[in-house]
Amino acid sequence: MKDKINTKHGYPGLLVVIEGTDGSGKTTQINLLKSWIEKQCYGVIVSEWKSSELIASVIDTAKERNLLNANTFSLMYASDFAHRLENTIIPALKSGFVVLLDRYTYTAFARDVVRGVKPKWVRKLYDFAPEPDLVFYLEQPVDVLLKRIIASKGLDYYESGRDIGLSTDFYESFKIYQSKILDEYDQMKEKHHFITLDGTQPIENVQEKMRDEVAKLLAKGSLS
Repeated sequence: MKDKINTKHGYPGLLVVIEGTDGSGKTTQINLLKSWIEKQCYGVIVSEWKSSELIASVIDTAKERNLLNANTFSLMYASDFAHRLENTIIPALKSGFVVLLDRYTYTAFARDVVRGVKPKWVRKLYDFAPEPDLVFYLEQPVDVLLKRIIASKGLDYYESGRDIGLSTDFYESFKIYQSKILDEYDQMKEKHHFITLDGTQPIENVQEKMRDEVAKLLAKGSLS
């Protein structure tokens, strides 16, 4: 019989995070990774940033009405995260599932600081978050991100940083905003042990590297 895996957060399941800016390919990689893990006969769930049934619609309404200053923005997203953590993420970890997270606290650490929130304040706000077992960071140049966003859904007011007055031009505002966020991610790579992946590589190559890292953990023991 295999020994239980010694996870970083103390629960039986694995907590795997995929981070990156808008348009970096997170959703595609998570869906592929989920299918692969299921084929290895492990229970797996996915939880996305801003998907709480309690808070997500409130955030959308507030954004539509342009009611969010930097601190309110941060607090509402933290509430969404806390609700998902308590009702979805931790129960799944306790049950020995692999939990795949589309964004984690690092998104807030990057985005909220760029919006003007003090780094120490936002980190304190999320200090209840369990430490992930793996953090994949999909790195993409701003010009590639811009092309992907335009080709898929178009530029969003908040994703472009227009609400914080970076530029009156959507394209220029997007470049400035996303470049600042990338700078914040760069500062977190080493401290939080990111596994940085080149998001410009073929989807299959990136996925293979993710699977290899997850497989290494799964080979160490049992999740039950």
